[in-house]
Amino acid sequence: MTKHVAFLMGGWSSEREVSLNSGRPCADAAERCGYRVTRIDVARNIATVLDELKPDVAFNILHGRPGEDGTIQGVLEILGIPYTHSGVQASSLAMKKDAAKVVLAAAGVPVPQGLAISRLEAAKAHALPRPYVIKPVAEGSSVGVFIVTDQHDHPPQQLFAADWAYGEIVLCETYIPGKELTCAVVQGEATGVIEIVPKVKFYDYEAKYAPGGSEHVLPAVIPDAVTREVQRLTVLAHEALGCRGVSRADFRYDDSRPGVEGLYCLEVNTIPGMTQTSLVPELAAHRGISFDDLIRWMIEDASLNR
Repeated sequence: MTKHVAFLMGGWSSEREVSLNSGRPCADAAERCGYRVTRIDVARNIATVLDELKPDVAFNILHGRPGEDGTIQGVLEILGIPYTHSGVQASSLAMKKDAAKVVLAAAGVPVPQGLAISRLEAAKAHALPRPYVIKPVAEGSSVGVFIVTDQHDHPPQQLFAADWAYGEIVLCETYIPGKELTCAVVQGEATGVIEIVPKVKFYDYEAKYAPGGSEHVLPAVIPDAVTREVQRLTVLAHEALGCRGVSRADFRYDDSRPGVEGLYCLEVNTIPGMTQTSLVPELAAHRGISFDDLIRWMIEDASLNR
């Protein structure tokens, strides 16, 4: 019998459009692979919709909340619908950058120095010596991120805005100069390493998703020892957080420091983007895994109790 796969996309987070753009090619690929596909633009009645639909698998391609923070995973566990990507605990933990950093550091994954404080405190005075980075603790796609340099006498005053939509707690971290690197876990193994060279000021929302917004250098032009360490740390971070399926770890590499001393893990993405400019499909292809084969594997890997 043909397996029925519900693609959960859209939703109501700040990354809604990215999720829709990720979901469409994934659903198209599943159809090419012979699956019966239902595309769902997720709304707050999603439990009722899924209970009536009763798919064999839920392919979760929701970015941000509620798809990446454990909420949808909990709904799927209750409904007994096998799903892709990480489970409730890993999703919730990875989404909260401040909590994830504690777990990663304890596992031996180097992370930048920093602290989590209220956005209002972060707006009043510099929380760290400049340069440093301010970012929401539970957003992705570089939404709401600021780089504070010596040229900034005051922290970003946007943090005071009444319509600030990215949570009351922000993470302030020491800015790591150098290269932006990323690596994924696919089929239980680390992929190659990409260096991301943004065409704009940093790898922000536009650089991630606009065609031509950034250049992806694959394999990254870095020492072999650094490549191997990025791969090792990517798998270590995936396992430390309890991730399942596909994940992607993002790094900064200060290449002015000797050996691998300049490597820092910024975060782990439990539901990486799958748009035409996204990193995971590119990394999988570099390993010889076609986009259709990647989607097929993710569907067949779906389970409960993840």
